[in-house]
Amino acid sequence: MPDRTTSSITVGAARTEVMAVIADFARYPEWAGQVKSAEVVDTGPEGLPSTVRFALDGGPISDTYTLGYTWQGDDSVSWKVVEPGRMVSDLQGSYRLTDKGSGTEVTYELTVELSVPMLGLIKRKAEKVIVDTALKGLKKRVEGRRS
Repeated sequence: MPDRTTSSITVGAARTEVMAVIADFARYPEWAGQVKSAEVVDTGPEGLPSTVRFALDGGPISDTYTLGYTWQGDDSVSWKVVEPGRMVSDLQGSYRLTDKGSGTEVTYELTVELSVPMLGLIKRKAEKVIVDTALKGLKKRVEGRRS
């Protein structure tokens, strides 16, 4: 497994509130930067999305792919590609949530493999931009729902 890009942010809300925003895929285009659409294809026994199809427009990386999700209560969720796109050949990631004072620390890990050649340094930079944009968008979305 290649190195993952990892970053964290503290959100002023309980884990259940943060996880509710993470699980609301239909609203991702409103806060998740490069996500143009997210369609839940299937749900698991707890009613949480288990398979989601994404359309991504990240500048040089525009693609449609499907991710499979594994939920661990309100502590974490992980995902991996179940149907690759034409550019994204593999994508694995997770959100881990831990209590932090009166809020929640959210740690996002991501690894993206592309079917087109790209220098490792450029790929890692793109991963970092995706992770940081998603964390800032998640924080703004969750905290905006509370006001």
